[in-house]
Amino acid sequence: MGSVDGQLVPIPINLTTINKLYGKNLTSDEVVDFLASKAEARKIVLTSEDVVLNVVGKELYEKFFRGYTKKQWDLDPSELDASVTARVPTRTNSDDRYFTDTLQAMPKNGYTEMFQRMLSHENIHIMLNTNYKDIEGIIPHKKLIYTGPIDGYFDYQFGKLPYRSIDFKFETLDQENYQETGTINYPTSNLYTRITEFKHLTGQKHHKTAIVYEYPTAEGDPYYPIPRKENQEVYNQYKKLAEETPDVYFTGRLGTYKYYNMDQVVAQSLALFRKIIKEENAVQQ
Repeated sequence: MGSVDGQLVPIPINLTTINKLYGKNLTSDEVVDFLASKAEARKIVLTSEDVVLNVVGKELYEKFFRGYTKKQWDLDPSELDASVTARVPTRTNSDDRYFTDTLQAMPKNGYTEMFQRMLSHENIHIMLNTNYKDIEGIIPHKKLIYTGPIDGYFDYQFGKLPYRSIDFKFETLDQENYQETGTINYPTSNLYTRITEFKHLTGQKHHKTAIVYEYPTAEGDPYYPIPRKENQEVYNQYKKLAEETPDVYFTGRLGTYKYYNMDQVVAQSLALFRKIIKEENAVQQ
């Protein structure tokens, strides 16, 4: 949900969002015409602003996208690549899901246990609080899969790529629930972008609840590569170096400087695995 004009409405924008915001009772067919009347056609779509104005127009752009984007990226949508807001669909039906995948689920016992089981293998050794540069010459290996920032791997020789991070502020509250759904976004108000209440996601039953506020920041762990033309040009120089570095493979958001969703990162990693196996089989033959 999103907190817009003093009420909670579905995000991404859908039929219910429009009817609630404008006090209407439009059908799916009618909302198509409504959005078309609001849209500002852009012949060339280059920026995140272009994407949104082209679909929903200025008013909904201001209510849902401009302020949220400015908080999240510290940039106006007109300064960001079109891919950022293109990730967010606009629907003419009442589907209020962010993704439309047929199968959507949480790990049965949570992500912590899932990763513990994945890492619990005799061939896997974990070293925490360890800088890769301190051990790269110590641990013998045939191939390296690198998921850290690609510019850091190459000692920032073409300059440092910018990233955005998040400062998470957790609270435990002595009440059953805090909000009516798992995540509520704040596109125009407050310094945080959203509040998440985990019980809605996990199905836990407890007389207390835990919430987290998300404050975007330029400092901290690198979470989000910033999709801009000038950043892509710097990354392309690192990518060329990566392609020339034998037996080192870069993957993930940081390794490929791409704003991927979780399922996309998993798919990318599985594809990389298949590529490495195929290369090894070709050498053996």
